This record gives sequence, structure tokens and C-alpha cells, in this order.
Amino acid sequence: MIALFYEDHRVGQTAVVGACEFTREAIVAFARAYDPQPFHLDDAAGAASPFGSLCASGWHTACVGMRALIDYREAQRTAAAARGEPLPPLGVGAGIRAMRWANPVRPGAVVTYSARIEAMRETKRPQWGLISSRAIGVDQHGREVLSYLCHVLVARRGR
Repeated sequence: MIALFYEDHRVGQTAVVGACEFTREAIVAFARAYDPQPFHLDDAAGAASPFGSLCASGWHTACVGMRALIDYREAQRTAAAARGEPLPPLGVGAGIRAMRWANPVRPGAVVTYSARIEAMRETKRPQWGLISSRAIGVDQHGREVLSYLCHVLVARRGR
């Protein structure tokens, strides 16, 4: 979402940045590589867990959401460049807070990711502003499966 200059954003601005279906195969492949807990790897272990079935790693849902955000950002930058608009240098993440996995993501779930700007402020560096946005993932039933607050340094125009 944060693709352009600091001044191009406003508190309350919201964007749907993408969606993904979580297949059993993708859930297990991610778990094998990065989070090999039994309930992410095996149907029987998932059924015996507090989740009641195989489910995706929370890190998997977060990584897919980050990919959706980056793809959205790049599409916004490409569109701005095609219109002949100047592009700001890319900023950097300044941290996340309050990451929460409220509901499990099961095989076949489709998660839609969005971001909403919650705060903007100037920084000690006049060429950068700080934008805080809430990232949210919601499954096809409307249940929140992921949320966190992300802080990003964003280039200011003409500074």
C-alpha cells in the first residue's frame, strides 16, 4: 500500500492488497521448510491438536500477506511510473507490533489481505515520514486470521 510519497497517504486510507488460497500442499511445504510443528505437517496430528485439523503456520499467513503487500506496492509504483510521475526511494520497515493469529487457516481457506493507515508522523529526518498501518487477513467466512501494526519510513516529497 505504501508505494508513493508520504504526502500521498492519509489516515484511514485502506486498500485490499491481495488474496491467496491455502492448499494442503502449500501448508505442508511451508511447514516442512520453516515451521515443522506436527499440526502443520500431518492431518492426524492436526486433528489431535487444539486446532482440530491441519492448519497453516501463522508465519505462513504472514509471509503470504507480505508478498501480497509487496506485489500491490510494485503495481502502484509501475502505474505511477507509466503516468510519468516521479517515484520515491523505497523506505524501510521500522518494526511491527501486536501480531495476532486470531483463527486458524485450514486447507482450502482463501485469505484476503488489506492494510489501513492508522497514523502518520514526521521524524527527526525531514526527508522521511513514519506511517503506521494495520495489516489484516480475513478468511472467506469473514474471520480475521492475521493482524499486526506495521511501521514504515516513507520518503517525503521534495525534501
